[in-house]
Amino acid sequence: MRSLIVAVMIAAALPAAAQDTAPRAGDGSGDMAEGIDLLGEGARLLLRGLMAEMEPALREFGADLAALRPMLEDLARMIGDVRNYQAPEMLPNGDIIIRRRPPEPAPEAGEGGQIDL
Repeated sequence: MRSLIVAVMIAAALPAAAQDTAPRAGDGSGDMAEGIDLLGEGARLLLRGLMAEMEPALREFGADLAALRPMLEDLARMIGDVRNYQAPEMLPNGDIIIRRRPPEPAPEAGEGGQIDL
């Protein structure tokens, strides 16, 4: 696929280069603009090719994710807020433990029910 993209980019550049064989008068900024245009066209062709290759895999990933959605929603309901848990810990036997964080004590209020800053 990459060789096809490179071949298309070269083929796209050849007609443009063949049309302008006479030297230009001036500072040559037209050549620079033409080169930038050719690079942009090559980048567009490259990205189109990559998207054409990735589209089936992305569709399959979306279908797999849709199938997992009910299980992920159940898991999210069971866990609640992830910040309530410590980082996972692997034991020497390969077991993974995720411990719940101890509840934080409620802040004590100062005089008049206000918190001192």
